[in-house]
Amino acid sequence: MIDTAIILAGGLGTRLRPLTEEIPKPLLPIKGKPMIEHSILHMKKHGVKNFVLSIGYKADKIQQYFGDGSKFGVNISYSIEEKPLGTGGAVKQAVTCLDKPFILAWGDNLMDINYAKLFDTHKLNGTKITMALTPREDVEHFGVAKLEKNKIAFFVEKPKRRDAPSNLINAGAFVIEPEVLDYLPQGKSSIERDLFERMACFGQISAYKHEGQWFPTDTLEKYQHAEENFKI
Repeated sequence: MIDTAIILAGGLGTRLRPLTEEIPKPLLPIKGKPMIEHSILHMKKHGVKNFVLSIGYKADKIQQYFGDGSKFGVNISYSIEEKPLGTGGAVKQAVTCLDKPFILAWGDNLMDINYAKLFDTHKLNGTKITMALTPREDVEHFGVAKLEKNKIAFFVEKPKRRDAPSNLINAGAFVIEPEVLDYLPQGKSSIERDLFERMACFGQISAYKHEGQWFPTDTLEKYQHAEENFKI
C-alpha cells in the first residue's frame, strides 16, 4: 500500500466567506472536526502514514492545529505557497525526493474512497496515473470523463446532460508516479490542463470508479449539504 499522501489545501476559500475570513477552509468543521482531519484519518485507516499538506492562506493556523501529526498517529509536513502556484505548481513544490507512487487528494472534498482498491487498480493497469471518478447527475457543473475501456481518453468540460460522454467526474483523488511531474513547468501551472490532459492523450490515466460518499465543500451551499449529510 502507498504510505504517502499530498493534500492540496492552499485555497483562499473566497466562496465560503464569511466563514473563511478568520478560519482557513481546511479547518472548517464538519461533524465536529476540521474537514481535512476527516481525510487524514480516513487515509490512515488505509495505511497512509506520511502526509504533506500543501497550504497557503492562514497557513500558521493549520500548522498550529496539526503540528507534526503525532497526536493523530501520523507524520505531517508542510509545503507552503508563498504565492499562488496553481494545482500543478503546488504539487510539484510539495513532492521532494519521492521515488515511489503517492496519493494526491483535493483538501475540500469529503469522501470514503477505498484507497487500497484505488492502489490495486493502479498496479493492475500499470499506468502513470490512476484517477478516482464518481457518478453525478449534475454533470453540467463538472468536467466529465470519456472512457475507453478502463482508461480515460479525455474530459468534456461542463457539457449539457444530453451531450455528456458519461456521468463520471473527477473525484479529486489520484495515485501518481512521481516522474510524470517532470511534464509540469516550473512555477505556476494547472495539473488538470498541463498534466492530466497530456497523460490522457498518451493512454496513461486509468479510471477507478468510486460509488460511495463524495461531498464537495467549495461553496456555502455545498458546505452546508456536507455538514448535514456526510457520515463519518
